[in-house]
Amino acid sequence: MDVLTFGETMIALRADRQLSLNPNITATIAGAESNVAIALARLGHNVQWAGRIGDDAGGELIRRTLRAESVGQDHVITDVHRQTGILIFEQRLPDLNRVGYFRQNSAASMIGIDDLSAALSMGPRILHITGITSALSRTAEEAVLQAVSAADVAGATVVFDVNYRAKLWNRELAGDTLRRLLPFVDVVIGSPDELTLVSDSSSAGDDSSDAAKALISSGVREVVVKLGADGARLYDESGAVYSPAREINAVDSVGAGDAFTAGYISGMLTSRTAEERLFLANTLGAFAVASKGDWEGLPTLSELALLDAGNGTAIR
Repeated sequence: MDVLTFGETMIALRADRQLSLNPNITATIAGAESNVAIALARLGHNVQWAGRIGDDAGGELIRRTLRAESVGQDHVITDVHRQTGILIFEQRLPDLNRVGYFRQNSAASMIGIDDLSAALSMGPRILHITGITSALSRTAEEAVLQAVSAADVAGATVVFDVNYRAKLWNRELAGDTLRRLLPFVDVVIGSPDELTLVSDSSSAGDDSSDAAKALISSGVREVVVKLGADGARLYDESGAVYSPAREINAVDSVGAGDAFTAGYISGMLTSRTAEERLFLANTLGAFAVASKGDWEGLPTLSELALLDAGNGTAIR
């Protein structure tokens, strides 16, 4: 197993305008961790997504979609007592969506370490987690903490994408909770405000470079700063590396951060240099924003060069 990731995947309902205006709605799936899993699978990696889903149509949609995308689900549990969560996107501007969650007491919120033990025992090279899962419930919070501890003991590389969601919890609680994970984390990925959230606030201030350096000093091996249209920067003990963003016409920014993270993880798995890892991460982020949806526009390995083809190119 190259990568194990776990968390909540939901039914994603996409409305082309406000719900109050009787919009057209399409159904798919969405979840930060499964977005990363799909991206990695399309690049040819052996990846497993673990989680809990309801015994309902939403759960079946998740299983069918992940199966079609070659994402392993050997450790997915169907909860007959709780429902699959729902996520609603309302498009308000061409690249601005309003997001509503219906996930309280969902099947995924009850994930526990017992649901993950078998997957962890398979020896994944990388464990990918996000800060979202810890916000779902106390059970989920403890599962994440125990999972990263077990992965660290087993010698797996732990990649932590902060992925702060203000609708799930406030910054103070999130910071206090997520900092408990850092002793077991090798790579932290986040936006500047997310890095200041999880770093030692007394030394990090409001500057992402100070936050990154504080995290490195605390024992994290690499800190990757997602800068959106301004590219990305990597910090480690040897210094900093910068990579500009790929030029692209943005259509939908949802899922760009997950695509970026997947690209960075793929670069780690294929032993690429720091510059190459950031370039690949920025490339996947560009693919994500170039089409609608969380994961639908992500590339396969053979498609990575398409960004260099130029506008108006027809491949015949």
